[in-house]
Amino acid sequence: MEISNKTRGVSMGIQYTAKETSYSLLHILIRLVTGIMLGLTLALIGQELLKYSNFSLVFITLVVLGLVFKLMSVWSVYKILIFDLFCILVAMLFRMYILVAP
Repeated sequence: MEISNKTRGVSMGIQYTAKETSYSLLHILIRLVTGIMLGLTLALIGQELLKYSNFSLVFITLVVLGLVFKLMSVWSVYKILIFDLFCILVAMLFRMYILVAP
């Protein structure tokens, strides 16, 4: 009886740890992808407007990635996904404006 309870406790602990680890990895991956996309977008806009070099492009991308990664560390996965959805909608709005503008 006691061995089965200990085995059940160990298996529950392993399952909980695996669940928490996968959630943490998903959270880091989503923050990383969001930061890279925002950083690259802002750096490309800046490069097109100010005509700076490729080194500056990489530098600004990494700075924005670091800022986004740090600021989103307290957000949940759902808040980050809603933020991504908002960014996609704004990008589609800008694309529509560029296509319609004479």
